Amino acid sequence: MKIVVAGAGYAGTLAANRLAKKVPDAEITVVNPRADFVERVRLHQHVAGTGAVVTPLAEMLRDGVGARLGAVEKVGDGGVTLDSEEFVDFDYLVLAVGSTVSPLPGTVPVGTWEGAERARAALAQLPPGATVTVVGTGATGIETAAEIADGRPDLGVRLVGNRLAGTFSDGARRRVRAGLERLKVAVIEDTVTEVLRGQGEAGADRLRLRSAGPDGGLRSDLTLWAVLGSIPDLAARSGLDVDERGRALVDPYLRSVSDPRIFVVGDCAAVPGSRAACQTAGPQGAHAADTLARLIRGREPEPYSMGYFGTGLTLGRRDGVIQLSRRDDSARRQYLAGRPAVLVKEGATSGAKYGSRTATIAWLRGPK
Repeated sequence: MKIVVAGAGYAGTLAANRLAKKVPDAEITVVNPRADFVERVRLHQHVAGTGAVVTPLAEMLRDGVGARLGAVEKVGDGGVTLDSEEFVDFDYLVLAVGSTVSPLPGTVPVGTWEGAERARAALAQLPPGATVTVVGTGATGIETAAEIADGRPDLGVRLVGNRLAGTFSDGARRRVRAGLERLKVAVIEDTVTEVLRGQGEAGADRLRLRSAGPDGGLRSDLTLWAVLGSIPDLAARSGLDVDERGRALVDPYLRSVSDPRIFVVGDCAAVPGSRAACQTAGPQGAHAADTLARLIRGREPEPYSMGYFGTGLTLGRRDGVIQLSRRDDSARRQYLAGRPAVLVKEGATSGAKYGSRTATIAWLRGPK
């Protein structure tokens, strides 16, 4: 039996390792564009130079799981076609290609490994007194701005977006704002509509804001894009049924509605009630592996169910906020802040990597 796993993020790596444990006689091949496992939720640390985020894939995969370097260009005819034009056939496929970003021209995206590398290099070249603008006021933008401000207090850092920590409760949102103010991060709740390269003061860029009009704007020496959510068009161009965002439609068992041989997990899967997060990716990868193992043994599959417990973010190395949630991901009034929140967030982040490597994971059932 041949099983191909496309993508070696949290979901794909966990699925491959779990399948190796549950279906030991299967030939499992992981296809990934790079030879490393990237802790995507730590990319803000890579940008700021405060933490390591990559581990060789060979150290993450169990013995017996093969790895092939390359990107999947198309799925079809019982196999995947790679960017090298190689064709790898499968009996089952786990599609776990994640999400990507579509940055505004003139900005550097921080939500991908390649973008984070560019941002890290550009940040290192900035002299004291330069200004960094982070676009996006969700968790990625907040953590990136805070990490840079904490590690480079000689820089001016601002955060621009529609609504700061928009999914948090009012109290947690105020606490996030206070943590950013402590780090001297300026928060502007507005929309960047255009980046005019080299048209700012002293040759810097000028950012146009929706509220400022054509003659207004902000000066920025480096502008980082921290808005996530774009989906690779692999599923769509392969002829799989997708939703309006390009995510593959799946049945209650995480199988593509177009082809039951294909399981889809992580950011690229249109699972009702789910959001992009390693908290989501791990359970989906595990459930897909468990379901496939059941089917191979001739047993009935069980529907996927998963509930959330909260959303965490760090504000530099010594502060953070954990927004507690109901299982349907709606925010509670309660939140955790300060050093305890940092410890919880670090534990969850390290646990996500540990779960991917060991295929050991537990999660809450979804709301009834």
